[in-house]
Amino acid sequence: MGVHIGPVRSRDRFLHGQSVDGNVRSTILSSWQRCQLLGLSPDGAELPLMEGLDLEVPIVRAAGPVLDRLESIFAGSSMNISLADGRGTVLARRFGDRSLLRRLPPIQSVPGYLFAEQVAGTNGIGLALTERKLVQVCGAEHFAERAQSNACTAIPVRNQLSGRLEGVLCLGYPLTDADPALVPLVRRAASAIERRLMEQSSARERDLLRAYLEAENRAQTNGTAVHGRPIGMDELLQSELEPSDQLILKERATELMASDQLAAAEVSLSCGRLTLVSRPLKSSSGAEGVVIEVLLPHDTERPAPAPAPRPTVPSAGLRPKPTDDPATGLSTPDSGAPANGTVRGLVLVGEPEVGKYAVAARRRLELLAEASARIGTTLDVAQTARELAETGVPRLADFVTIDLYEAVLQGEESAHPTEMHRTVVHGIREDCPFYPVGERVVFRPTTPHMRCLASGQPVLEPDLEAAFGWIAQDPEHTELLLAHNVHSLIAVPLLARGVLLGIASFYRSQDPAPFGDDDRSLAQELAARAALCIDNARRYTRERTVALALQRSLLPHGLPEQDAVEVAHRYLPAESGVGGDWFDVIPLSGCRVALLVGDVVGHGLHAAATMGRLRTAARNFAELELAPDELLTHLDNLVLRLDREEAGGVGSTGIVGATCLYAVYDPTSQICTLARAGHPQPALVRPDGTVSFLDLPVGPPLGLGGLPFESMEIHLPEGSQLVLYTNGLIEDRHRDIDAALQQLRRVLAQPDRAPDDTCRAVIDSVAPENPGDDIALLVARTRALSPDRIAIWDLAADPAQVSQVRAAAVEQLSRWGLEESVFATELLLSELVTNAVRYGTAPIRVRLVRGRTLICEVHDASSTAPRMRHAATTDEGGRGLFLVAQLAQSWGTRYTTTGKVIWAECALDTA
Repeated sequence: MGVHIGPVRSRDRFLHGQSVDGNVRSTILSSWQRCQLLGLSPDGAELPLMEGLDLEVPIVRAAGPVLDRLESIFAGSSMNISLADGRGTVLARRFGDRSLLRRLPPIQSVPGYLFAEQVAGTNGIGLALTERKLVQVCGAEHFAERAQSNACTAIPVRNQLSGRLEGVLCLGYPLTDADPALVPLVRRAASAIERRLMEQSSARERDLLRAYLEAENRAQTNGTAVHGRPIGMDELLQSELEPSDQLILKERATELMASDQLAAAEVSLSCGRLTLVSRPLKSSSGAEGVVIEVLLPHDTERPAPAPAPRPTVPSAGLRPKPTDDPATGLSTPDSGAPANGTVRGLVLVGEPEVGKYAVAARRRLELLAEASARIGTTLDVAQTARELAETGVPRLADFVTIDLYEAVLQGEESAHPTEMHRTVVHGIREDCPFYPVGERVVFRPTTPHMRCLASGQPVLEPDLEAAFGWIAQDPEHTELLLAHNVHSLIAVPLLARGVLLGIASFYRSQDPAPFGDDDRSLAQELAARAALCIDNARRYTRERTVALALQRSLLPHGLPEQDAVEVAHRYLPAESGVGGDWFDVIPLSGCRVALLVGDVVGHGLHAAATMGRLRTAARNFAELELAPDELLTHLDNLVLRLDREEAGGVGSTGIVGATCLYAVYDPTSQICTLARAGHPQPALVRPDGTVSFLDLPVGPPLGLGGLPFESMEIHLPEGSQLVLYTNGLIEDRHRDIDAALQQLRRVLAQPDRAPDDTCRAVIDSVAPENPGDDIALLVARTRALSPDRIAIWDLAADPAQVSQVRAAAVEQLSRWGLEESVFATELLLSELVTNAVRYGTAPIRVRLVRGRTLICEVHDASSTAPRMRHAATTDEGGRGLFLVAQLAQSWGTRYTTTGKVIWAECALDTA
């Protein structure tokens, strides 16, 4: 049979409270748990016999020939064939061996016994009604002791028109007779019964049409008919009605049929207004239905045009007392009949239920079409879930709750099978006491929600008052829900690409009709569409989270201490995806500082990774003390190389390019040197509040190659603010760039603000509300070192000058109160000045700068840089730079336009 048959001991272990996971199918285990909650006993009382049962019902008439055929197929076998209604009451039985009728107990041989799960425990009929699908129950999987030696295959039988579950077809047999071929056989048998039910409905409709035509013929013969003969639907559609008008006419007629009452309605068409009339109809055989007629002008078969079509106005109050034709049962109104000058056109004849189902089907299609456009408008997981709930209320459900795994909300795949977080609660009113949004939700195994998650299929509970597994989840809470008339539930898994994301629960309270299988299918379709959108949003969230984590890890985690500027910064990722914006603050020798802002074209992990490579390279180039234009040239060459490497990979996209702005500020001279590569102009806020955008030479973006970069020097008064930013701050599709720059100018025109306050004001006032690109912002307020913290001596290329410089330095350190630094500074200056005198070129200049550290600099006109080496024991020299490296916390060489500077930096407490 293709199913796992658990050992007999599994049920005993379950009854004794022991775990049976892995040994029993989840469907059977859930049924056992419900039986236990109901207090059923395996050896309990006999099943109830329903007295006075009407066995002449449509499903029995439709199933009769099918049951006879099954009886002949299984002739001579121990097969027990039973047909039950939608409540689980057996209506008919057949036997492969007729002698079974005498040998079997009454509950297995006599119609009328109730096999619903609530009273009979786990069995084929009851489980098929609960699961609403084909089920198999074998031996020890039955809850009752009396059925342990049997097996069964059961399948629901539905009304194909309404989707309503009409009953269950069940095949019962000994365990030894199990056969995989029973499954397709019972499916075919159920389909045959469903087709015959449909044929019964068609026969009733034909009977109604016959009654209508007979009544019309009788009226014509008696001379009591209204003017002209009734026009059939085919003739009506050939009366030059536009296709769109035909569709509107049919839809409105279907709605009138569904109303099941004497009524009239005006229909506005492109050619004018028509009137539809619905009348009850009863055939001689007792079939009851509705006839829908359209009233047409007599002078032409085409409706007369109207000057201004009006909206459809249903005449709900048109209910004159009918008089029945004694021969046909055709109901005709005493008033409201077509007036002279008009003819009637037959539009529809049928049962009211048909109209209801047609209207419901059309509304379901409309809802699915609406869901396609309404769900998934963003890449936000919670918002997408809310769009699902808003689509389902009120057209499918009165309330919708959505629970998602926390990992899904964070962009990961679901990890824990039971723990969820309430993400959405939406309904027709706000006072229904569902668990609130944000609360952790854990479903018990007996709940419809857990059955849904375990099976991956939607679960329908048409009557929550009888859903003991749902009630047992939280009796007090469920009682509150029942008190608010919540009576029906559909639990649907949010499953996409094999990943379980959560569960959507649809509830009804205001609509008295319970959910049906059509509603379950509709909810499943809505949830499937939403699940794909949620999964797309989850994947996007995961990628964005990873890219953002990478981006933030590659940006500065803190600002270095330095004397040149007071700095603040902001970084805002784009809503649509993390980009490649970056900034940096790099302390340089001589109290100088480098300010860097850049932007890699593109978004996502590739842009973030490229940004990290460029920022690292820019920092390394800055450590080499390169001028701004030279640094940009090196970055340009690097981007070209990276582009070639990326283009050589399979499926690679290349970098495309990047922009960059590099500035170096010297607080000793208050000179700032800037260069840019395709980057927006920086803003300068002077101490008097004047705001200007520096007109730097425009260099090409990085990655084009072959074009030079130019730098510009500018004097910055102390207290000036230099504002560097990326284009995401000012570029937005909803506004002009010039307007954004003017707004930025107005916001910056407050020079007394601290840089951090300036950053906050710029982001709040200038940044787009939903930025489409990353934003990096760097605000630096300049400082200046006073002349009394700088000492400079010009020397001749004479070794005798070394002692004079040492003496002058000692005197200067004493004035600064740095007597403890005298010994180390004397040694440093002796070595550096001696090297400059011996190997350098005049003129020679010595500078001491007292900042956060003590800086010793020796400048000469030579471009030859010294290097540290290991001196042999016999060498008389070569140890000077080794001493410098030991005494200083850092040292190096930088080149200028007139030579080079050898510098050493010492901490003030150890210099």
